[in-house]
Amino acid sequence: MKLDSSAPDRYAVIGDPIEHSLSPRIHAAFAAGTGQRLAYGRERVAAGDLSGWLEDFAAAGGRGCNLTLPLKEEALAAADLVSARARAAGAANTLWCDVAGRWCADNTDGIGLLRDLTANLGWRIAGARVLLLGAGGAARGVIGPLLEAGVAHIDILNRTPARALTVTRAFPRAGSRLAVLAPDQPLPAPVDLVLNATSAGLSGALPEWPPGLFGRDRRPRCYDLLYGQKGEAWQTAARTAGALAVSDGLGMLVEQAAAAFWLWRGLWPDTARVLAELRAG
Repeated sequence: MKLDSSAPDRYAVIGDPIEHSLSPRIHAAFAAGTGQRLAYGRERVAAGDLSGWLEDFAAAGGRGCNLTLPLKEEALAAADLVSARARAAGAANTLWCDVAGRWCADNTDGIGLLRDLTANLGWRIAGARVLLLGAGGAARGVIGPLLEAGVAHIDILNRTPARALTVTRAFPRAGSRLAVLAPDQPLPAPVDLVLNATSAGLSGALPEWPPGLFGRDRRPRCYDLLYGQKGEAWQTAARTAGALAVSDGLGMLVEQAAAAFWLWRGLWPDTARVLAELRAG
């Protein structure tokens, strides 16, 4: 196939389901704000189909893509080159084709979370004690960046402690800064930040939190990696329990997309403006 050199560079967000994704709107705003000429679409790709889709996409002029469920782990096997943070996370959310035609994989979820917490919300991270709910790909993707940002300690609480223990083994340098909290086990010390990285909100359920998390002198900030209606139940529960502040993950979505845009185009877009537009509806 002979490619049209005048056609805009092609990018896409892929997953299954994918119809709900805000990524096309976000990247269209990034492109407009930075003067970049590109086309960004949304395509449904089922589990097991990623390698074949990437081959066809590259042949049609595709330059990069964002990935969501259920493709993030599959992306590691499909890529030719994998970054250290994607390897530690066990998942990738960003792929791009380099000048040699190799597919490169990275994970920008942790960067997106940190930028939203610090730049957008103004929450202090360095020295904080963190309670991380969940031990899936979302949780694993943010642990490394949190440790690098200087958090004092992370306790992982998961329905299956053995899975949480497996996650800690992916970060051997964390030492005593990373630990597993068993269900119903009281926190060893008050925490400053609670991160809900579970998928419970997708089914309308609420993940459990440890006894004593909230109290008169215990008012952590609470952040849900989900956004929109999917996270409303947990966020409402956190406010009712006495959280100092509560936020959804819309800012993380925008900031991780900005990090992907930088990997693709070498430019960092104005995320504050795009986030404000999304919040406005």
